[in-house]
Amino acid sequence: MQGTDIGEICGFGQLGVKATGSALEMFKIAESVVDFTLPEAVVGHAEAAIQSGTAWVVGTTGLDVSGEGALAEAAKAVPVVFAPNMSLGVNLLFVLVEQMARALNDDFDIEVFEIHHGRKIDAPSGTALGLGRAAARGREVDFEKTSVLSREGHTGARRRGDIGFASLRGGDIVGEHSVIFAGPGERVEIAHKAAGRHIYAAGAVRAAEWAVGKPAGLYDMTDVLGLNG
Repeated sequence: MQGTDIGEICGFGQLGVKATGSALEMFKIAESVVDFTLPEAVVGHAEAAIQSGTAWVVGTTGLDVSGEGALAEAAKAVPVVFAPNMSLGVNLLFVLVEQMARALNDDFDIEVFEIHHGRKIDAPSGTALGLGRAAARGREVDFEKTSVLSREGHTGARRRGDIGFASLRGGDIVGEHSVIFAGPGERVEIAHKAAGRHIYAAGAVRAAEWAVGKPAGLYDMTDVLGLNG
């Protein structure tokens, strides 16, 4: 479809912007670029953002060290909004999980549970990892040292202070996430269920509009939604 007007591809009529296979060309003609692609594309897109000076909204998950480094490097030159999930509800959940983890000491075990459709290629999901990192911030602990991403076999007793994860895949489930704080004699659960993918698109558009004209830096959806502080 390269060379075809993007409006025609989307069924909106001509917009005067043609589809292209060049990331840099796309960045140069946009005020803000929304990126939901693949982890291996992020490094090249970061370079395109830097060269064009264009705001960049990234919802791609499963990034490795090089992808995370590319985001940080681009953020020195342009506004970069990165979030593992763009929905309003999920980002409220991030804030609430951090607050709950801060309020409840490690007498309460933290478990993150997520369910997605059978075609999802990464586990735990980027949103689940984001929830785990929010809990780690609240506890003021190192996420890498306290996270247990999977369990199998004879694992022994649960280590105090660990942040555990469980993933389920099947059917056409859009996405469900819950965080369980299990303490002595009581349990608190907080959850979000997505009924459709339109919620992510709406959040991404809001982030793209917000990022235009912002100073260079690495932002997230809590910045976009005014939830920081």
